[in-house]
Amino acid sequence: MSNPTLVLVSKTRCFKGEVCKYTHDSAATNGKMTFNIYLPDVALSGKERVPVLYYLSGLTCNEDNMVTKGGALAYLSEERIALVTPDTSPRGAGVAGEDDDWELGTGAGFYVDATEEPWKKNYNMYSYIQTELQQVVAESFAVDTSRTSIFGHSMGGHGALVLALRNPSHYKSVSAFAPICHPSTSNWGRKQFTAYLGSNESAWAAYDATELVKVYDGPVLPVLVDQGDADQFYSSKQLQPSHLVIATESSKRPVQLDSRMQPGYDHSYYFIYTFMKDHITFHARHLRM
Repeated sequence: MSNPTLVLVSKTRCFKGEVCKYTHDSAATNGKMTFNIYLPDVALSGKERVPVLYYLSGLTCNEDNMVTKGGALAYLSEERIALVTPDTSPRGAGVAGEDDDWELGTGAGFYVDATEEPWKKNYNMYSYIQTELQQVVAESFAVDTSRTSIFGHSMGGHGALVLALRNPSHYKSVSAFAPICHPSTSNWGRKQFTAYLGSNESAWAAYDATELVKVYDGPVLPVLVDQGDADQFYSSKQLQPSHLVIATESSKRPVQLDSRMQPGYDHSYYFIYTFMKDHITFHARHLRM
């Protein structure tokens, strides 16, 4: 391991591979961060550098939700793809009020780099995911960084879309389950952006997938979005997938969006589990191209 602060916390055998939990020191968040990585046996043995898929979780979640409830590992094993699942925020940063509201602070980093007090010293999840974590993974494990994709759920779906749209050519594909598609116009977004980024709404566009897709300038980006029509947060207009569809179609940028409405499904991991195979197959196809 080339990162001297990387510490193995646990290791568990699963689907012809291992799920390992690590902690490491983070300059981006000024504290310790935790992530899980699933590595198939060909990567563990060093015989093959495998593609890597990052998964970003939603509000109140942490690095464990996907590996314990998402149902992805069997498919990842078959496709020989590594999975990295980071936490959703710093933990125990000592920021005033970070544990007072489940929609802000701990478990709610929103995948932005905060510019406002008291958040800006620690709540820099965009840089943590895009730069620091990926460097740790590249230096420490048998992954092929030229074949990287990303997906997420809810707040994490928002984060995945933003990271992919802001970094053309870095990700081969991006997908999301029930993402927050237009946070600048929904309560899930305006509240957090005001706290983390300030009241100047022009600064919010850098973390808003619907705004970013309008100016995307890169190679063709394959995007898959699944949304359940029985999702309470869809009904309350927190997610707004139609805004992303309209922006994609009207801007005519090189974004290939497949946005699917799934009848009867809610916002839970039952929904995610149901369509997980589709998402892994989608990413595997693009990671192998």
